[in-house]
Amino acid sequence: MRHHLPWLCVLTVLLSGCAPLSTKRIHRADAVVAASVDRRVDCHAVDACALPSPFLDQARQAIAQSDERHPHNYATLLEVGEDALAARINLIRAARKSIDIQTYIWAKDDAGLLVLDELINAARRGVKVRILADQLGSLNDPALLSRLARASSNLEIRLYNPTFDKAQNNLAEYTASILCCFRRFNQRMHNKLFLVDDAVGITGGRNYEDRYYDWDPQLDFLDRDALIAGPAALEMARSFDLFWNFKRAVPLTHLKDANAQILGHPDDVPPWVTPVYGDPQRVARVQAEAEDPQFLRMHFIAGSMEVGRVDYFYDLPSKTRALHGRDAKELTRDLMQLLRGAQNEVVLQTPYLVLTDRAGEIFEELHQRKPPVHVLVSTNSLASTDALPVYALSYKHRKKFLVDYGFDIRELKPHPLDATEMIENYLQLSGDNAAAAMGGRRGAVPIKPEDFGPRVSLHAKSLVVDRRVAMVGSHNFDPRSADYNTEAGVIVYDAGFAAAVRASIVRDTMPQNAWLIAPRHPIPVIGDVSNAIGEVSRSLPIFDIWPFDYATSYELKPGCNPLPPTDPNFLKCYDSVGDFPEVNLSLTAIITRFITAFGAGVQGIM
Repeated sequence: MRHHLPWLCVLTVLLSGCAPLSTKRIHRADAVVAASVDRRVDCHAVDACALPSPFLDQARQAIAQSDERHPHNYATLLEVGEDALAARINLIRAARKSIDIQTYIWAKDDAGLLVLDELINAARRGVKVRILADQLGSLNDPALLSRLARASSNLEIRLYNPTFDKAQNNLAEYTASILCCFRRFNQRMHNKLFLVDDAVGITGGRNYEDRYYDWDPQLDFLDRDALIAGPAALEMARSFDLFWNFKRAVPLTHLKDANAQILGHPDDVPPWVTPVYGDPQRVARVQAEAEDPQFLRMHFIAGSMEVGRVDYFYDLPSKTRALHGRDAKELTRDLMQLLRGAQNEVVLQTPYLVLTDRAGEIFEELHQRKPPVHVLVSTNSLASTDALPVYALSYKHRKKFLVDYGFDIRELKPHPLDATEMIENYLQLSGDNAAAAMGGRRGAVPIKPEDFGPRVSLHAKSLVVDRRVAMVGSHNFDPRSADYNTEAGVIVYDAGFAAAVRASIVRDTMPQNAWLIAPRHPIPVIGDVSNAIGEVSRSLPIFDIWPFDYATSYELKPGCNPLPPTDPNFLKCYDSVGDFPEVNLSLTAIITRFITAFGAGVQGIM
């Protein structure tokens, strides 16, 4: 009996978790919400008392100039985290009719609560607000959801693909979901979309959590969004409606734990009030920036570009079941077509470099052309990544990347010298002592930033082909994005926009920001033997335990100019800094080696 106890526990969870919520309980919760929801509307003006926004002004101008054959759009890159948050707040306050948000993560920290509060304020002045968030990492607090369900009659929230129809799950429930229904629960909605009045949309890599807006003291993401104003937003609206109406988008009253919370507190739910923030000063700062015409002009409008065609591509919610045929993986399909059409150069930025077979075949074909297509890859190092297992699988295939695909790989340092916006926020949070350490010059970097501030991890997902077309979206170049998660992004057919995205990625690959990955300098005779053994070890699905990989990390020496690894003087200007620079090798390297040896079988789902 003792041997069967774990399986009996799993079976119990399965039986209880799979039982559907009764229609009677759903109707009762719907009635409670209808009776207790806040129905006040603070504004009765036609424009819902909206504040001005230069982005919506751009959208109106672009739509007026567009026709079916000649679309006009405005495109703005959002590279700095706090700027991206200010742009969202500006648009929320400027919305007149609707706000639709689709996201993978929504946290209960300052950034997440601030956006929620702004959305509720918009709903209370008459704007229709819809939030669709993946359940795995979003708003999984039944008490909070019970309050949000009644915060405003103009606010509606749904969670996507909830495990056992619950907002919050314990370890046993997640384990049971893997054992019983892995294919279903493995598919996540990874799309990021922020849409206002069906006229301005933001898509890219950012979720709603402090670390995406340079507000986390431990780890901040180097990320990128594209703000599109114009008729391209209409396709964004169609995409959102497809997901909103899909069967896996579950209303709050249909979630077992949120339903129980609503029924258990039919009348005494506390009204929504302005949250208590961990750092109210920075919240006030970004709110002020969102309404400052000079700030908006300098940080956004000055860099906006008038472009023509912009396509918003997205996987259909039925992606893993392929109910719509191959087009269910629309974004993946179009990215592969973009790559295959490259003639001279591909510049790729991805947090995780674990390619599908299809992508590998395309890159191998590009490398075999005469002359080969140059492929510059910006990705994470072990020191900067937030996903150690995925990095381990990327590490296993370094030789294939360098030799078969001809990749020029640069791995981000955990404290890149050009990430000044993150350092700036750290200084503002830390006060005079940190500023004094910087020589009293905020925004300058006279000393090594690893002496203070958060670790930086790459999270941007972008692609530039032949300096003429660029993609910014949620799609990582890994099997999970290609085959499981739904993804979305914009493809902008404009050389100016492509140049801006390319310049941003190239900056992240500069020696002060990234290590160069190149073949290890061989030791005569011994090196040849090591390479031979390593080749055999890498070809095995398991037991890849040879510690001397084909490639390693290099740092540019002071006073030298960057050189390709094929240059005869390469080793005169570069120092080998080991396979895992700036990493505590006691535990992390052991885990990485272990996954490199035994993790090949799970590559397709990481």
